[in-house]
Amino acid sequence: MRTIDQVALHGRRVLIRVDFNVPIENGEVTSEARIANALPTIRYALDEGAKVILASHLGRPKGEPRPELAMAPVAKKLRLMLGPEIKVGMAPDCIGSAVEALVEKMNPGEVVLLENLRFHAGEEANFPGFAFALSKLCDIYINDAFGTAHRAHASTTGIVGHVPEAAAGFLLLKEVKILSGLLTSPPKPFVAIVGGAKVSDKIQLLAKLLSRVDSVLIGGAMAYTFLKAQGHQVGASRIEEDRLPLAGRLLDEAAKQGVKFELPEDHIAAAEFSRDAERIKVGGVDIPEGLMGLDIGPKTIDRFKHSISEAATVFWNGPMGVFEWDTFARGTLEVANAVADSSAKSFVGGGDSVAALTKSGRAGDITHISTGGGASLEFLEGRILPGIAALEFKGR
Repeated sequence: MRTIDQVALHGRRVLIRVDFNVPIENGEVTSEARIANALPTIRYALDEGAKVILASHLGRPKGEPRPELAMAPVAKKLRLMLGPEIKVGMAPDCIGSAVEALVEKMNPGEVVLLENLRFHAGEEANFPGFAFALSKLCDIYINDAFGTAHRAHASTTGIVGHVPEAAAGFLLLKEVKILSGLLTSPPKPFVAIVGGAKVSDKIQLLAKLLSRVDSVLIGGAMAYTFLKAQGHQVGASRIEEDRLPLAGRLLDEAAKQGVKFELPEDHIAAAEFSRDAERIKVGGVDIPEGLMGLDIGPKTIDRFKHSISEAATVFWNGPMGVFEWDTFARGTLEVANAVADSSAKSFVGGGDSVAALTKSGRAGDITHISTGGGASLEFLEGRILPGIAALEFKGR
């Protein structure tokens, strides 16, 4: 896979697919992290004298223009982050004659941000015509949006077949190298923390990790499916009845491979699924009838923290409970702090885990936070990511 530093950029039109899918409130970007992550690639292209065209989606407009999902606030934030010496223009659309004319007038060292790609249905549907229209804007295509690399969209795969040259940006390359290292040579002991709502969402990940990790710590609603598969009472907790046999097989496979599979031994429960529900401590593994587990309990927290403290590598994906509600957030926040306090190399992927880290204020203490939740999971599951595959095929 070629990278941006292996391509001659000077004086050429370089379209960089970035992930500027950032939160916006009242017309202002409220978190600039995704923009900051793309700056090394953008600045490199500018320093090399390229005409830089940036393309991104924002939200889910479902193929139609929506004013609240326009890219203008992103352009405003980008101007501040790049500084006054860099001209940043805002295109009226992402394809078409008006955009082509705007790009044609660009000088080397300037930036144009295209309008939201998903204002056109052709983006997510990967329509050849839309991909070709995007390709007319550039001489070189750079994919630096790891967060969308698992999507076969026009701006991630379709465009590659229409451009003379294509390569990976620094952020995409960094993600691939780091996640590949987790699969090939992670320092031991390797502890994986996996949470979230459904076993079905994490089947492939767990199956892949069992051959590489020393311990798996399971939290969130998915833990109750595993506990029931072991024969425990889970009360009114959320479970996946159709996944009980699979959960049993994963537990058996962990035992065969000598992987410590740690499940909650106590819980924080409630009689109803509500932000204002009374917090009820359940001191044992079994949950009484009529109660649902909404967080891991203090004994489980202490055990999980101990396992994390002994790790040399930690990978975390998924919350330990309903962390969005303060009443049931302690387990997730304690795990976040334990990972941040650990001397291990720590890797976090997944939107909920990143949100929990942000809530804890400890994001700066993590070795690597993946910029692509879904993409990082699929990569670790061993799947081929279309956006990366397209670049590799182009480089042959």
